Amino acid sequence: MLKQRTLKQIARSVGIGLHSGTKVKLVLRPAAADTGVVFRRIDLDPPVDIRLAPEAVVDTRMATTIGRGDIRVATIEHLMSALAGLGIDNCYVDVDAAEIPIMDGSAASFVFLIQAAGISELAAPKKFARIVKSVEFRDGDAWARLEPYFGFKLKFSIAFNHPAIDATEQMVEVDFARDSYIKEVSRARTFGFVNDVETLRKAGLAIGGSFENAIVLDEYRVLNADGLRAGDEIAKHKMLDAIGDLSVLGYPLIGSYVAHKSGHAINNKLLRALVAEKAAFELVTFDDNEQAPAAFRYQTESA
Repeated sequence: MLKQRTLKQIARSVGIGLHSGTKVKLVLRPAAADTGVVFRRIDLDPPVDIRLAPEAVVDTRMATTIGRGDIRVATIEHLMSALAGLGIDNCYVDVDAAEIPIMDGSAASFVFLIQAAGISELAAPKKFARIVKSVEFRDGDAWARLEPYFGFKLKFSIAFNHPAIDATEQMVEVDFARDSYIKEVSRARTFGFVNDVETLRKAGLAIGGSFENAIVLDEYRVLNADGLRAGDEIAKHKMLDAIGDLSVLGYPLIGSYVAHKSGHAINNKLLRALVAEKAAFELVTFDDNEQAPAAFRYQTESA
């Protein structure tokens, strides 16, 4: 039986919120089977739980934010990407602020936290959402689509009309039957433009952004002294975000995701379209591991 996963023990970290600029304490805790990933605002009295669902996403400006009533947790996508990439089905995410810390701008720090805590299998079948009918969402020339595929693969293309980004890979594709999330995706950092900083900060965004947690570009070049980690880092980060955004569904997907110029808003609207089209997917489990897609035989090597 392909089993659900959680953490073996508690993992703790402290970092800065990318958009708030405030210090944030983060604790990842094991959870029982069928709990899912639950975000908990422990700075409130009493603490408030926010459970994942496409409709729980309340803001997609520059990040994915989930909410319950007036309570928010922002910038969940990198942590969610790491949890999905390592196959964690059940976990409590305790946070003492309204945002997940940005760490280095990628998912690598969260991968390290998960690996340090260890991964434990639970005596319950892992549930998947298998795509059986294509679903697409478009907004102008930007779009994202889910298609039937016995595995999990993603293909993402970007178009920024920026000389430094145009010099990098414009299209990336990974198939987790052969590619490692940790090696191929997790280290790709978020990015931003100097010209947008003033506007974003007036909107209360990117206050905690720096060269330590983002790729920063001016009109012509990457300003970080060490440059890019890889020639496809920009496109790979968009893929990293998409993996986190898709995991808000609450079940790992068996299918293919293809997108062009997509972002948090389109990814969430794609999930909402999927949920609305009940005939487009089905929940499945696998009693025999050999019958499951190879993409879900997770690798847990070091990042």
